[in-house]
Amino acid sequence: MPKVVLSSGSAGQSFTGGQTEFEVEATTFRRLILELEKRFPGLGRQVEESMAIAIDGEIFQDAYAAELKPGSEIYLIPKIGGG
Repeated sequence: MPKVVLSSGSAGQSFTGGQTEFEVEATTFRRLILELEKRFPGLGRQVEESMAIAIDGEIFQDAYAAELKPGSEIYLIPKIGGG
């Protein structure tokens, strides 16, 4: 199963009770978001709106079509605003 890692201090931890690493059964990033929302209500939306996504070390601008492998690592990182 792919492993999801929330960066420490991320707002996403408020949805997971402080848990920073967990496995989710999903073969695409789109499915991963749906599974996160089921397990941790509100987290899927938080990821969509305010997190950057890195899958197996590659940062994605649009990860929805990305396929996930059984050993994939998905890092959810707060977006950095700038001007």
